[in-house]
Parts: sequence; structure tokens; C-alpha cells
Amino acid sequence: MMDIIRMKDWGLALNPSKTLLIAGPCSAENEQQVMDSCLGAARTGANLLRAGIWKPRTRPNSFEGRGAVALPWIKAASAATQLPCTVEVANARHVEAALKAEIDVLWIGARTTVNPFAVQELADALQGVDIPVLIKNPINPDVELWIGAVERFWQAGIKKIAAIHRGFSVTKSAPYRNLPMWEIPIELQRRLKTLEVICDPSHICGRRDLLLSVAQKSLDLNFDGLMIETHINPDEALSDAQQQLTPSALQLLMDALIKRQSVGEHPDFLANLEALRVDIDSLDRDLIELLAKRMEVAQEIGRYKRENGVTILQMNRWSNIFDSRVKATIDAGLSEDFAQAFIQCIHKESIRQQTSVMNDKKMA
Repeated sequence: MMDIIRMKDWGLALNPSKTLLIAGPCSAENEQQVMDSCLGAARTGANLLRAGIWKPRTRPNSFEGRGAVALPWIKAASAATQLPCTVEVANARHVEAALKAEIDVLWIGARTTVNPFAVQELADALQGVDIPVLIKNPINPDVELWIGAVERFWQAGIKKIAAIHRGFSVTKSAPYRNLPMWEIPIELQRRLKTLEVICDPSHICGRRDLLLSVAQKSLDLNFDGLMIETHINPDEALSDAQQQLTPSALQLLMDALIKRQSVGEHPDFLANLEALRVDIDSLDRDLIELLAKRMEVAQEIGRYKRENGVTILQMNRWSNIFDSRVKATIDAGLSEDFAQAFIQCIHKESIRQQTSVMNDKKMA
């Protein structure tokens, strides 16, 4: 297991009684804007200040950041607030400039995480440097790429690592800018148990009205903190104007969040929870047994089709099954997304079982 040092042991000004909050403008536009935005972020209880110095944009001729000239601006804000600061780096030249400016924490953006060559270049540039690194998820929903990025930095000697969940770029993501796909950061935590994960609602949502609900869900899923973009005048921002909050709006959001315990301590709560979990475990066993019996029937169907030279898939039958089972699942009070995914997974395994029988040479 990777010996990843958790954020409370990084030696940064992190208040364990508060929600970890990384805040600051999407882009460093000018010295006064960075200072005012970061002072506002500090007043909301931010633990770590952020600002985009180099901005990888989808299209050329967009605002791509001020570059290294802006590094002293975020450091000045850091000094004024007595808070550490973080910037995004995408290549070895960025790393060199950020280290020279004594930036406290580096973060790796989603467009970089998706490229193992770029990640390795950054890891090599940080070989032997004791600095925390935050790694955003790759833009596509691939937990292996995310884990691979963590491993590359860890193998380079970086032990202070955390992940940032900023959502995934997929064809159908409405109403979000990037689909949350919560199951992927949860799987990351399951695989890398000591790795802490911060949620970036700004990039998941892409719009202010969704920020609170996404931030709350991340806390309810026991994420370890939030990264939220704040700008002294977001409507005039040179990048991502629609997703940034004023410091006062950020304060309202933080005040509205409900902070729940990760584990309850009251004996009655624990006893009742354990009884419910026993019920869940029993129901899961029943479900697994039923699914196994269903697949036994699927194998029989496969043998019968083989004997009679019939194809595995009959589209009319599958269409009828899909429509009727999805409707029944929704009628039972479950979501449409779950209903569709569940029925499709069962059908996929049924096809696999029938294919195995149909192609079994022992039966030839």
C-alpha cells in the first residue's frame, strides 16, 4: 500500500474543526483582483488559496492566464492572509517557476492527468522535492488513469498527495458542465484507502445555482474538502465567469452546508445501524442467489438455442424485456438511471452466459 501522508499532517494551516476549503479565482487576472478575491476567500474560512496562473483552454485565442508574472500575486495574497497557496502546473517549466516562487502546493489539472507522458514529466521534475500535490481526475471517466497519476508521483518520492474530483467530460452531462459520476471517486477511495479526495463543485457544475447541492452531496459522501472558485467580480471574470462566486456568496454557501459525522458514536445509533446493516447483508445474499438462478436459466436457454441453431439475441424480445423491466423498476420507486443500468447489466451477463454455452466445444 502507498504510504500517502494525509492532509492534516502536511504542516499547512488546516483547521481540523472546519471543512477544508480551497478557494480563490479561476484565473489570476491582475494583482488587485487576486488580492481582493483571496482576502475574500480567507474571510469565508478558506484553508488554502488557489489561482490559475497558466490556463489550458479548449480553443486558441482564449484567455490562457498571465503566466509566471502572476506567481508573485498569489504569493502576496498568501502573505497577506497567512494562508498557503496552490497553482496548477502542466509541464516541467511550470514546476520550475512555481518552486522558485515558493508556491506551497501544486495541483495537476484534468487535461494533464489524462496524459501519462505529461504526468511522468511532472513527476520527474518533482523528484526529491517535498511538496504536496493535488491530482484532479482525468477528463474521461477512467479510474485507472487517475490511480496511475497518483502512482507516478508517489514513485517519484511525493508522499503528500490528495485527489480532486472535478467531474468527467461526457456527451450527455446536462445539467452539469462535467458529469459527477460519483462512483468513480468512490472507487478511487476504495482502491487507495489512505488517499483523501476533495470535491471541485465549480467544474462539475459550471453554474452557480448547482454549487450548493453538489457541495452538500460531496460532504454527505464523506469527501475530505471542497475546492470552490471565488472572484471579487465574477461577472467580469476572464474565464469561467458563470461558475465563480463572490466571497459573500461563498460565505452563504459554506454557512448553508450541513456538516454530518462520518461515524456516529451514540450506542443506540450504532445498535440500530448495525441491525439495518444485517438486513442489507441478508437481502444482498438473496439478490445474489436469485441472480445466480437467473443465469442458470440463461445457460439452459443458450443450450436450447444452440441445439436449434438460433441466434443468442432476438431484438424484439430484448426490447420488450428492457421496456417492461425498466418500467417495473421505476414503479417500484427506483430511479430511471438505475433501472436502465441494472437491466442492461443483467442482460449483458445473460449474453455472456449464453455465449459461453453456445461456443463450448465440449458440447459440439
